[in-house]
Amino acid sequence: MSTPQQVLSEEEVVKCLSRLYNILPKAYVDEIISKVRGKRLTREQVEKLMLLAVTAYYKTIVDPGEAIGIVTAQSIGEPSTQMVLRSFHYAGLREFSMALGLPRMIEIVDARRKPSRPMMTVYLQGEYAKDGEKALEVAKRIQLVTIENVAKSVDIDYISGTIVIELDPEQLRYWNLTLSDVRKALDRIRGKGAEVKLEGYNIVVTLHEIDPVKLRRVRDKILQTRLAGIKNVKKALAKKEGDEWIIRTEGTNLEAVLLVEGVDHRRTISNDIHEVAEVLGIEAARTVIMRELKKVLDEQGLAVDIRHIMLVADIMTWSGRVKQVGRHGVAGEKESPLARAAFEVTVRNLVEAALKGEVERFRSVIESVIAGKYVPVGTGMVELMMEL
Repeated sequence: MSTPQQVLSEEEVVKCLSRLYNILPKAYVDEIISKVRGKRLTREQVEKLMLLAVTAYYKTIVDPGEAIGIVTAQSIGEPSTQMVLRSFHYAGLREFSMALGLPRMIEIVDARRKPSRPMMTVYLQGEYAKDGEKALEVAKRIQLVTIENVAKSVDIDYISGTIVIELDPEQLRYWNLTLSDVRKALDRIRGKGAEVKLEGYNIVVTLHEIDPVKLRRVRDKILQTRLAGIKNVKKALAKKEGDEWIIRTEGTNLEAVLLVEGVDHRRTISNDIHEVAEVLGIEAARTVIMRELKKVLDEQGLAVDIRHIMLVADIMTWSGRVKQVGRHGVAGEKESPLARAAFEVTVRNLVEAALKGEVERFRSVIESVIAGKYVPVGTGMVELMMEL
């Protein structure tokens, strides 16, 4: 009959695991120790845990000479061809959608200046994160409110050249606005070829010269006049995720949102990579690239090693600014003229390289294959010399 294993004390477990510091990175060992604290483990279990940790670590190490660029391109590119093109809609909100799948992935790797569906995830702090009513108050302060949002009806009289916009008192109350706020907003657009008056809940606009085209233009300008909220944030939805309330927005203005009372500036983020780089810096932009690529792949049910995604993010941001992977970015700035020519616009790249007198050093895969040389990866990195 086998004797039961003796349970080690916490100090003994930590002492055993501390031997891993000689083999594994400190952060990795610290994480293992933090997770086993408070657990009742036998010596056999601790030794098995150490063996599993070392085995898992060595499986993640890249061999010297590994063609990580090609492996990364294949591991991301192949699953991307299997993506289903679809859009995701938040229930109950018209036109509140975001691009998913291949279109979103192309936006990210092309480093588009503006995403087709700019969005922010606004985290709240303190009582705002716990109370739905307070979260809704923050959402109202964030969402852009124009005269069009609070208008009940719009009438145009092309004969007399007047526009009458009737305001909805209930909508004004919902957005915590008064007629005084409307009057201040209208003061900014007066004296531009039209007379604007506020008569009760009616905005009356009279043109000095009757012109149907100008009449419609003035109407559109007045309807788009900002009353409250933050520019470019078209919608803001407060919703509960887990134990806290957050706000999802359509449209981004990260710099302005971070200054709103109740917003947690440490976690709030936008899906606009360039905006994040300008407001929070290039490291934050790198993190956004990684998160957005991972989110696209996860939503499509595609498993890609996070290190491949990290490599793409590193390549796009290592220079200190966000660059696309294409010919106007990473591929177009390669040192090798043959590698640039093999990607796109072959003749122009070769002619420009010849005019500048560039030298081909055959340091990468593409140019070595073109010239029929040994590829400098794997065993091709080794040079053998014979001593005579």
